[in-house]
Amino acid sequence: MDASPLSAAQERRGSTERVKAFGDGVFAIIITILVLEIGVPPNLSEQSLRDALDELGPDLIAWVVSFLITGMYWAWHRDLFNQVRYVDTAAVWLNLLFLLPAALIPFAASVLGEYSGDPIGLHVYGAVLIATSLMRWVLYAYVMRRPALLWASPTPKARRVGALLAVAPIAVYLVAMVLAEPAPTLSLLHYLAMPSLYLLLVFVLRHSPSSGNEAEDFG
Repeated sequence: MDASPLSAAQERRGSTERVKAFGDGVFAIIITILVLEIGVPPNLSEQSLRDALDELGPDLIAWVVSFLITGMYWAWHRDLFNQVRYVDTAAVWLNLLFLLPAALIPFAASVLGEYSGDPIGLHVYGAVLIATSLMRWVLYAYVMRRPALLWASPTPKARRVGALLAVAPIAVYLVAMVLAEPAPTLSLLHYLAMPSLYLLLVFVLRHSPSSGNEAEDFG
């Protein structure tokens, strides 16, 4: 069912363009800060450069993982607001609350790089990602339950598919946190695998006869 026409006041106050632009800017800054966290000492010899690069290994791994996960959240944010034609005050604030833990990803990545073999680094990283995913689900649930905010009203199955994609990463993060103390390397691999697992889930849902149409708008 198509949504009813917007009033002039709604068009003026509830445009999604500024919300999307703000989100794009926040994610761009997050990725920029992630890169700036990586630094090599100056005036190195060839041998000392190799040593420095070896020491930077954990930071580079944390950067790769965080870059891909940030990209995953950005793609979802873009896809969600492409379905939204009008935002109310609550949607704006829930969007801010989603971006709040997302903005902590560079801090969590820095902790992870510094303490990659320590459970505390893996736990901090997981806690930030879980908070981001939870707020992603809250924002998604709020918008999808208000068809007036959308270009087209979603079916119940489409809402379930979207909710699954929102909460699925939490399971992987929880497993990674549980593994942090007994198997820190395996825990780190879970974080590293998360974007690939997420894309695999999207691929499966899009190519499944039972959910293909519903999953088409999500990434």
